[in-house]
Amino acid sequence: MSKFKYKYQMYKHLQANIPNIYADLRKAAEGIGIPAEKKGALGLTGAISGCPAPLRKDIMEASEKGALQVIPLATLVEQIRELVKDVYGDGYDAAPVSTCEAGLWLAFDSLFSPPAMGRGDNYRARYIAPYEKHMHHQAGYGRPFPAKYKDFIADRGSTAGELGFYGKRQNNLDTVIVPLPGARYDVHGIKSHPVPLLTGVDPDAACAELKKVAERHAPLLTGFTSLGYDSPGYGYSVKDSDGVPKLQKNIAKIAQQYNVPYVVDNAWGLPFVGFDLPGSGADAVVYSMDKATGAATSGLVIGKEEVMVPLRRAMGLHGDRWGTGASYGKAAYVCFDPGKEALLTQIQALKVLRDQPEILTGPVDDLHEIVKDEFSKLPKSLQEGLLISKSYNSTAVEVNYEGTWKDGRMGIPIFSIEDMYSGTNLFQSGLAQMGVIPTVAYDGNIYMSTGLATTDEKGTLLEKESRWCVRSLVKLIEIVCEYAGL
Repeated sequence: MSKFKYKYQMYKHLQANIPNIYADLRKAAEGIGIPAEKKGALGLTGAISGCPAPLRKDIMEASEKGALQVIPLATLVEQIRELVKDVYGDGYDAAPVSTCEAGLWLAFDSLFSPPAMGRGDNYRARYIAPYEKHMHHQAGYGRPFPAKYKDFIADRGSTAGELGFYGKRQNNLDTVIVPLPGARYDVHGIKSHPVPLLTGVDPDAACAELKKVAERHAPLLTGFTSLGYDSPGYGYSVKDSDGVPKLQKNIAKIAQQYNVPYVVDNAWGLPFVGFDLPGSGADAVVYSMDKATGAATSGLVIGKEEVMVPLRRAMGLHGDRWGTGASYGKAAYVCFDPGKEALLTQIQALKVLRDQPEILTGPVDDLHEIVKDEFSKLPKSLQEGLLISKSYNSTAVEVNYEGTWKDGRMGIPIFSIEDMYSGTNLFQSGLAQMGVIPTVAYDGNIYMSTGLATTDEKGTLLEKESRWCVRSLVKLIEIVCEYAGL
């Protein structure tokens, strides 16, 4: 039972005690035993662009070998296309890009935004996005609609200025944001803000709501988007008999009814192993290849051939004016070129995912066991409401704790994405005080993945290093909860 009457008082108390919390965390870190030379050099995510994991030995060798050879880049793209078709069939194609965000920009501008040329005034268009996590990415390419969402991610979205995320909005394009039935959007955090709490999402009721919204906006509708994740904390726990999240399948069906594309943002996901592209019915999926996949910094768009033609044309990959089958560059988005070394690492990473996926999925099983073991050491009062699951798609273990807030009682403090960008998310800034590189931990959800000095050069999980990191996180939660009066 919290000693605070209202949650804002709890968060205000946490803010006032940040120096004391940091001091306690630094002291607690000494008891965990992370060597001084390891502090700041290992962490709970190998899947974040700001601090990517070291490349596996096989990835490095492929890059180094190819770097010494004369290889037309169009040839490397053809190899990526062949790998994709090996797994998904000849009806699918691919376009490598510099980052996942570049892939989203490429897809939304090519498929969702109105034409910029032609006589007469340009029409407006709208795409539909469920109100879920990471909205500054998949929902950030149009002006938010309804207007009440225009400031929904202030630090990273609509008020960031022309050179921030505001500047990526496409001409004459709106984003229709649809709350998901069964989700909660409670206000939490030191920097108080609504947070999507998604474990209770009802995919069938969401389908009905999305259909209703699509019908209302039909004259302007040009597409749908969503995340491609598969875990409870992201709202995708309800799956069909083949393991495909029902919410994603429902969105794809609605998009097909309106003859508009469904583009999936699966930044923190694995091609082939994770998101089931054919099973979902989606038209295209965008990956950050340096996150879970473990390639060099780059992105990849995989999709149905029909929708990939304009994307490949925009990248200058889809043949040149003389009718040859492959080209490279000199189109609208040549600036999204990933470069030779990134292409080489993508090819090797895709080969492993096609032929030896256990190299990436095996460490997830091992990390899952460590997380369950270490979190079992939390006080019993804090364990009630925890939901621990694993995602091969993201090579991650998810700890969702929104269930600790129920029956009117306060639970483990929930920090918003605004807290992350303002430096007041104690579950991230606190880990840094303990010598551990933070992972994504906001909206009542903590996502941990392998690779950031927690695996060896072959990708095998290092148990000692992984336990240091997870143990630090558990101790961090315990100390913050003490200050929260729990």
